Formats: sequence, structure tokens, C-alpha cells
Amino acid sequence: MVGAIIIAAILVVVFPVVFLVSMGVLAGVLGQTTKVDVDRRYEGTEYLELS
Repeated sequence: MVGAIIIAAILVVVFPVVFLVSMGVLAGVLGQTTKVDVDRRYEGTEYLELS
């Protein structure tokens, strides 16, 4: 019975935290990748100076 409570606690507490942290890392990687792409695409234009 104690094992079931421990497993339930892990499912409720640990997995959501791990999921949210990993999605935050993924968002950072995608944001940086997009920024680098836009900087390369608009290099030498006034759009890059505005950003």
C-alpha cells in the first residue's frame, strides 16, 4: 500500500514538473533558432536594426 502511495505521489508531483521544465527548454531552443534565422534573413536591412 505504501508503494502505491509513493508511485501516485511521483505521478502527481514529479512528472508535471519535469514536463514543464523540459517544455521551457524546448521553447528557449526554438526561440533562439528562430532569432538566428531571422537575423540572417534580414541582415543588412532596416528590419534588423529595428529589432
